[in-house]
This record gives sequence, C-alpha cells and structure tokens, in this order.
Amino acid sequence: MSDNQEPENGNGGGGNPWMKSLMIWGGIFIALLLAVSMFGGPREAPGTAILYSDFKEKVAEGSVSEVTIAPDRISGVLKNDERFTTTPVPGDVNLTQQLETAGVQYTGTQPEQMNVLLVVLIQALPFLLILGIAFFALRQVQKGGGSGAMGFGKSKAKLLTEKQGRVTFDDVAGIDEAREELQEIVEFLKDPSRFSKLGGQIPKGALLVGSPGTGKTLLARAIAGEARVPFFTISGSDFVEMFVGVGASRVRDMFEQAKKNAPCIVFIDEIDAVGRHRGNGIGNSNDEREQTLNQLLVEMDGFEANEGIIIIAATNRPDVLDPALLRPGRFDRQVVVPIPDIDGREKILAVHMKKVPLAPDVNPRTIARGTPGFSGADLANLVNEAALLAARRNKRLVAMQEFEDAKDKVMMGSERKSMVMTEDEKKMTAYHEAGHAIVAVHEEASDPIHKATIIPRGRALGMVMRLPERDNYSYHRDKMHANLSVSMGGRVAEEIIFGHDKVSSGASSDIQYATDLARNMVTKWGMSEKLGPLQYEQSQEGYLGMGQTTRTFAGADTNKLIDQEIKDLVEGAHKRATDLLTQHEDQLHLLAQAMLEYETLTGDEIRILLENGKIDRPDLPSGPVTVKPSQGSSIPKAGKRFGGGEAPQGA
Repeated sequence: MSDNQEPENGNGGGGNPWMKSLMIWGGIFIALLLAVSMFGGPREAPGTAILYSDFKEKVAEGSVSEVTIAPDRISGVLKNDERFTTTPVPGDVNLTQQLETAGVQYTGTQPEQMNVLLVVLIQALPFLLILGIAFFALRQVQKGGGSGAMGFGKSKAKLLTEKQGRVTFDDVAGIDEAREELQEIVEFLKDPSRFSKLGGQIPKGALLVGSPGTGKTLLARAIAGEARVPFFTISGSDFVEMFVGVGASRVRDMFEQAKKNAPCIVFIDEIDAVGRHRGNGIGNSNDEREQTLNQLLVEMDGFEANEGIIIIAATNRPDVLDPALLRPGRFDRQVVVPIPDIDGREKILAVHMKKVPLAPDVNPRTIARGTPGFSGADLANLVNEAALLAARRNKRLVAMQEFEDAKDKVMMGSERKSMVMTEDEKKMTAYHEAGHAIVAVHEEASDPIHKATIIPRGRALGMVMRLPERDNYSYHRDKMHANLSVSMGGRVAEEIIFGHDKVSSGASSDIQYATDLARNMVTKWGMSEKLGPLQYEQSQEGYLGMGQTTRTFAGADTNKLIDQEIKDLVEGAHKRATDLLTQHEDQLHLLAQAMLEYETLTGDEIRILLENGKIDRPDLPSGPVTVKPSQGSSIPKAGKRFGGGEAPQGA
C-alpha cells in the first residue's frame, strides 16, 4: 500500500512565504536597475564615422557647421545637417586654429563621470551575492525534516495523518495472532495511566519479523490508526549517508520530532539496513552505519527517557541484527508476522475482493485452498490480475475463471502463445511433462497434481504444477524422496521414449532442484545414514554483508563422502522414476497423447484419463486415443490427493 505523505513535521516552512517572494522580486528589480544604469538607455546616434583627414578637408572646404571636441572623439554637424564622428590624431595642436579660420563653431567636453552610488553598488555586487547565497543556505539548514539543500543532519521521517487514509485493524486480515499481540500497545497509547498506576511499563519497541508482503507496514499503520496518534515512518536506509555522523544526527532529530508529538509511533522499515551486527567491516568502512546504530541504541534506552514514544521496526532478516538492538529495554517484543494459512488467506481475499465486482460463482475458500504460500501482497496481486483479465475480456463482473487464469499466471507465468515450437519439440515436451505427472501419480507421498501444460509459460516450455492438500510447515523424509523422483521423471521419460542420445537440456532446472534438495538432506537435515544427524553446512551473511554464502564444517574425506551421498540420493531417485515409468509406460504414452491433443490438463482430468483411458472435454468434440491400462498399472485412488498445490516442478 502506498501513501501520500505530508511535509515532515509542519515546522519546516521556516518563514513568511510573502516575505520570501518580496525579497526575490526586490533582488530582481535591483539587478535590472544596475544593468540599465551600467549600459544606459538609448543614446542619440553619433553619426557617420569618417577619416580624420576627410574631416580636415571638410573644415578647409567650409562645409562643417559645428564641432564638439572630446579627448577621444570629435563629432559634429555639416552644413547640410549631416552628422559625423571621427577619432582625433594625438598631437594635432593646430586643429582649433583651423576651425577658427574656417569660422566653425566648436566646443570641448570632459570624459563621462559615473555616478558615485552606481560605482559603489557595482563594486558591492559580488559581496551582496555571496551574502545572499549564505543567507539562503542558512535558511535551508534551519528547515525541518532535512528537505533543504544543506539539511543533511535532519530526519527524513514523514508524519502521516488521517488525511492520508486511516488504517485500522479491520483492514488487517489473516494475521490475527500478531494483531492480538500488538493490541496492548494500542491500549497503552489510548490510556497510559491504566498501565502506569499498577507499575507496569509498556514495551519501548516491537520488532515485526516476517517474509516480504506479509503486512508488517500495514500492521504498524493499523496500530497508529486504532490509537489515533501521530505516525512517523522512515526507512532504515534513510539514516545512512556518505558523510560520517549524518545518520546519528538524523536519529537525534527524529526523536526530537517524536517528543514534540508524543504519544506517537515511530516506524522504521527495513531496520536491518542500519541495525546489522557491528564490527563486520574492515577499517572505517562501516563507521557511519555503526555510529547511526549506536545513536539509535542510546535514544531507545539511554539516560534520557523517551516517554510515550513507541518504536516499531520491520525486517525479514532478524538473524543479521545486532544483539544490543534486541535486548529488553529496546525491542522488547519480537512479533512474527507469518505467511497466512488457508483461513487467513480467505479473510485477506475477502478484504481485497470488496473493491471488485464479483460474479456469483466466485468462491474465496476455493481460491485460498489453491494458493498455499501466498502472502497478503501476493493475494492482492492475484485479485488485481483477475480484475485486469476481466477488463480485457470486456466483462462486467470478475468470474471464477478469471481468478483461475490469474492464479496460473502468477504461479506459472504468462502463456507465451507467440512462441512457435516444432512438432518434435512439442512431442518431447509432452513426454517430459507426462513423465513428471506419472511419477507424481504413483508416488504416494507426492503432492497431488493441480495442472499440467505444454504451453510455454515464463521461461519453461511446459510445466507440471503440484499443490498440497493443506498448508505444510515441515516436510518428511518420504515426501522429499518422492519430490526427488518426480523431479527426475521428465528426464527419465525422455530416455525411455527417445533414447540416450536424444535427451534434451529441458531437465536442467529439475536437476538443479534435485541436487539442492539432496544437499540439504545430507548437510543440514541429517537424512544420510552414513553421515548421521549432523549439520555440515550453514548459511551465513556474505563478505561485508553482501549476499549469502555457505560455510562447510567438514574435512576433505567428509566432503568426499557428502558428494557421494548426494549423488546416491539423486541417482536413487532416477532409478525409482525409471522403474515407475517402465512399469507404467502405457500410461506415459496415453498422457503424452492427451497433452498433445489438449495442451493443458487439470489434475482431475489426468486422474480420469488414467482410470478410464479417455476424458470428456466439452470444449473439443473428441477425446484422445483410448489406451487401456495394462495389468499391474493400477491407478491409485485420488481421493483428496488430486487438485492441490506447490511451487512449479519440472521444466
């Protein structure tokens, strides 16, 4: 959710705007006067320039009427009223005698003298300009909120009021536990005496921890909206500048602003940008960030009490925060904002669907069941995509079909209908995806198939998407082995149908997934019989806080054994997939033919096809070629196993 934001604290105006405008226009007027005085107004035309020798000849001829003599110029008028000008020759002392002899009237002039006041103004102009720039810079420094050109040390915290839209707990759905945990802060802000008279102290800070898009910022705004108190918001990166000490100054200024508006809430988003472990840098590379963090620690729990100021911060990386920031007296509480479960997703969908005209067939519970792992932001995006699809199809209501298509687009990517594939490539893709699907059907621990397609989506030429029947919070060993087998199904299908030499590169993402899963099983989850329940690898923050790296706690012999165990797991999954597809090769052909015919099949359609040898599609008049399952190819009963979801598997 984006919000319009006001100027920092209402104290950043810094003066009468009418006076400022008057000073600006006054300066422009003075500058124009100086320019006019320096260059003067329009002068009388000096006349035609002639040579000094021609001037002397005209004097001798008697054609000159009058002359004005200046040290650097001679001008005059001829008897025919024509004006002229010329430059005298130095040392011609006989000119006046010649003029008298010819009867020419002449006079002399002194050099033009500039006005004393004008000279003073011109000389003082550079100093006035410097003083003006200094005055402007000082005014900018005095501005609140750091918006001025020189306001480096001012806080960039924005004060949000109800004019930007009041948010309450009614707008926050799907995270009931986190909301209840923060309800106490709301009660304190409404009535502090209720807690203080019993000697209780409200927590000074609350740290919201959760994945991106789970609603941490919305939850913080809801606290301020419920308590009806000022709400300051700032990002952790806003404290950090290239100048050492600026961040600490901004922290001090932020708390000064908060004290003037207490009781209030200060929300620091992405606090890990400034609150990382101290001492990770080399030399002075992190002095600015560490000074900022030190100042924040002092302001939160130093000698001076900040009564009525509640600090709420949000991060999705609590593991990198400095321990001093998390101790009691600072961020007393860590509130986990989790990915919503199915009930939470249904409530979130209901909130976002209020803004969309819905068709009668829309069932939020069905959509919530098919979107495990979706955050609040993901669900909002899903509703928006469905509304956009309905608008492109010129519909007045958003129907369930738009939500299904939007879910496929979000989870699997947009269809690349313009991509032209040859018949051989389509056949290869159909058997590849059919291999994934057949293995998934016969692996008891595998999640049920939601949809299989050979239409290119995103970066994949085809896809088999599986969805769990319910939200999973941990995975069992049998499920991991099943996932390894399913990931190998596409590659094995290519080997069986097209032969060893015709295996394609389409299984690259499958191989990567299987290798990563097997490595985690061996090195992190203790699922290797030879290595035992020990951790051999640990993810940690990269060099100078850049990215993630993996640290291995093992010697050369153990590393060799780890690699062998990973290879055994993946090759074991490959053998398991080979056995299943060899046993059910007739089903592999049947499903591949159906995918070539229809391009996209749902999980229920795949189940019906494998059970009955055909499917009835109302959109197409004929079903695929009927192939009866052979003996020993019994199809497991689907029950609740079909129609549920996981991240896309297969290439």
